[in-house]
Order: sequence, then structure tokens, then C-alpha cells
Amino acid sequence: MDAEAAAIAREMKDRHEIYDCVMRYCRGIDRLDRALLLSAYHPDAIDDHGSTFVGPVTEFAEVVLKMHETYQEFTQHHITNHRCELDGDVAHTESYYLFRCLNRAPPWYNISSGRYLDRFEKREGRWAIAERVCVVEVRDEIWGPDGNAGNSAYVPATRGRDDPSYTRPLTIDRARFTA
Repeated sequence: MDAEAAAIAREMKDRHEIYDCVMRYCRGIDRLDRALLLSAYHPDAIDDHGSTFVGPVTEFAEVVLKMHETYQEFTQHHITNHRCELDGDVAHTESYYLFRCLNRAPPWYNISSGRYLDRFEKREGRWAIAERVCVVEVRDEIWGPDGNAGNSAYVPATRGRDDPSYTRPLTIDRARFTA
């Protein structure tokens, strides 16, 4: 294989492994599978999920899985648009998500959407999330009866170049950590 073909094959493999990692995260959350969820992250990863939790991924897994198990009968995390910028062993991705759940008590259904902004790193041949910011943009009238007023608990989204998806490198403000 010539150098150009090898570079293309490497890039395609990297992109596939990164996308597969995003899919493992969704499946891990929806199946309440802690090991699968954590396999999407490096052990020292940080996750900023706004009002849900901000901090180390091992603690995030405990909080989010308990929350979904307690309050929802089922959850569905769907990934729609996905873009990936590769730069050696670092990648910045933006994955649009749709979240829908069947609650254990009324209101029975909720839906929200937004984006996962991730900085991936390839360490020892393995791609995984190093830092993630969850941006919420749209919530149903039950979760967001006043429009997007409740979204202030999350890193704010904008429709311009000051949107956090343009931040390089993506890093989480440690001052936002959940107490």
C-alpha cells in the first residue's frame, strides 16, 4: 500500500473508532451498562452535563445511571449529525443528539436535543473521550416551559463563532464541577 492509501485507511479507521465510541456511550446509558458507558471515556476524563453533573467520568456514571434508573423506564439517545476534526492523536467532535424517555411517573414522556462536544484522544492505540461538554438547545414544554430559560445550567450554545464547538482545545472549566 502506498503512503497516500495508508494515510486514508488510517483516517477512516480513526473516524470509525471515534464514531463507535459515541455509539457505545449511547448504548451504555440506555442499557444502564456502567462498563460500556465508561468504555467510551479515558479513566481520567471529565464530563460537563450541566445541572446533572460536572466532574470526573467515574462519578458522572454513578450519578447519571442512578438518575435514569430511578426516574425513567426507558431512555433513547439518538445521534444524528456527527462531525469529526482529526489532528494526529487528538480529535474534536460535535455530535447532535435527540434524547427521549419514558418516565416512571407523569409526565410520561420527555424529549430534548442538543450536542455533545468532545475532545477525543488516542492513547496507547485507543480512542476515547478526554473531555465532554453537553450542550442543551431544545427541550419539550414540560422540561422547558419558559423556552430555553433552564438551559442556563449548561454551557451556553450560540449560533455564531463564539459557540463552544469552536473552542480548541475543548476544555472544561473546573470551576463548574459539581460540589
